[in-house]
Amino acid sequence: MAERSTAAVDVADSGGEEPLTAEAGKATADGAGTKEKVGKGTEAAVTEEVGAAAEAGPLELHSGHKLARRYRLEECVTRLDGFSSWRAVDEKLRRAVGVHVLPADHPRARPVLAAARSAALLGDPRFVQVLDAVEENDLVYVVHEWLPDATELTAVLAAGPLEPHDAYQLVSQVSQAMAAAHREGLAHLRLNPGSVLRTESGQYRIRGLAVMAALRGISVDHPQRTDTEAIGALLYAALTQRWPYDTDAYGLSGLPKGVGLIAPDQVRAGVHRGLSELAMRALVNDGATASRQDQPCTTPEELAKAVAAMPRIRPPEPAYTPSPAYSRTTYQQGVYGQPPNRGGAAHTARPAAPMPPPPPLQSRTGKALKWTVSALLIAALGLGSWQLADTLLKEENKTDPGKSSSEKDDGKGDQLVGKPLDISSATEFSPLGPPFAADKVNGAVDGDAATAWVTKEFWNYPNFGNLPQRKQGSGIVVDLGSAKSVASIDIDFYRAGQKVEVLAADPSASNPTSLSAFSKHLTDLKSSGKKLTTVLDKPVRTRYVLVHITELPASTADRYRGGISEIKVKG
Repeated sequence: MAERSTAAVDVADSGGEEPLTAEAGKATADGAGTKEKVGKGTEAAVTEEVGAAAEAGPLELHSGHKLARRYRLEECVTRLDGFSSWRAVDEKLRRAVGVHVLPADHPRARPVLAAARSAALLGDPRFVQVLDAVEENDLVYVVHEWLPDATELTAVLAAGPLEPHDAYQLVSQVSQAMAAAHREGLAHLRLNPGSVLRTESGQYRIRGLAVMAALRGISVDHPQRTDTEAIGALLYAALTQRWPYDTDAYGLSGLPKGVGLIAPDQVRAGVHRGLSELAMRALVNDGATASRQDQPCTTPEELAKAVAAMPRIRPPEPAYTPSPAYSRTTYQQGVYGQPPNRGGAAHTARPAAPMPPPPPLQSRTGKALKWTVSALLIAALGLGSWQLADTLLKEENKTDPGKSSSEKDDGKGDQLVGKPLDISSATEFSPLGPPFAADKVNGAVDGDAATAWVTKEFWNYPNFGNLPQRKQGSGIVVDLGSAKSVASIDIDFYRAGQKVEVLAADPSASNPTSLSAFSKHLTDLKSSGKKLTTVLDKPVRTRYVLVHITELPASTADRYRGGISEIKVKG
């Protein structure tokens, strides 16, 4: 499902407002201050702050309204508690954006502005980025990214639980992102399947950091514990397709009432044991206990370390379907055109007798034609053989400049053509940000041009959307396993028109990740066609070769996408 509600702070929860954590539920029981008072399976209590927001009334905004003469509102996706969220168009940069709007005198206007500006300073690409936060004409509005190629985790889980590798990636990426946010003093407090998005490349993005809680007026005493338990709930849902409480939420069925919180591998067969235990360690705040004697995880940092300590879960191997054995057609079997067998031995179809070949030409004309054709074939073969022998003789007598005749047959001349070098591994080159298609890299070195590593689609700018985390471009680094002499490179691209160069690292380099580590230029930076073949004047000794892409070709009028189908290195 294409993401419809990227601009929204939240989506309508099934069965009423759902709690995020046990701590939020405890806040309800305690009646603490202006915390959002929500209970598991109970109707949300309305605080004084929410009542004041309701008195302000909904904003009189409509589709087509412009903010700052730039952001044109297109579709309202959320209207709640005196604020509204819209899908909009940035007419200056010609791109889709999301906008949250509320009156400047709204009791949450100042906290929302402060939260949005703090989130914008983080600049972490794992979060949906805040682009603008403005107070103008009695309105406060926050503008953020809109990701048309991303899908809410709600929709992903509606199709079924995740495979172990996908669930591992979810908890790994989200816990690491939230650990980085908490190090900067930022919390989410509204992490749920509606606030986590999965892109086409399999990366997870989190929307609403700090802003979502500010819009809802949520505050808690232990924000790190709250976000950690929310990540545990996401992992639990990803493994079981069930919400880990006794109420239904986010399109997921809750656990049976009265049984308490049971481990994911007891809810559904085939759940990865390590991930099941990890979910329970993150959900200890609700009284759950891990099945092993591991310490509970109470901060995103602890959860990220626990994920990193697990054995890595690799993606499943693609299913191999052998090609069907050759079988003759009914025509070749001699039964073409015969009626089907309608049962009984009397109706068994017998193969028809094979059709005899046509009789040879016996007339005088036929004999003359045969001799004429034979003579022409003999003459053509003789002429071709003479030309081939003459060409080979000339090549044999040639001497290269600076070489004697005796040097030509010493076997070194084979390096001009080269033999294929084995590629030990390949990784996506992404020095300033997370990779966006790391799981597709092997498609560029598997010997099959039909598989490819493909970038995501970028808007407006061919240099990877002009994003700061992509200013050094991208590409693929191939590891030859050890330092070898490289004589030629053969590359098939996913699409023609990419601006590309081929670089090599020093033979002594080990796992180079920065652009400066690839100091040897095997080709110049230039726009390439669908195929790039380079034969080096002199072999270069290296272990790591980088196919470096700096600009992408247009896929539509204002979108850009590229990729690599196959890389072959010869030495």
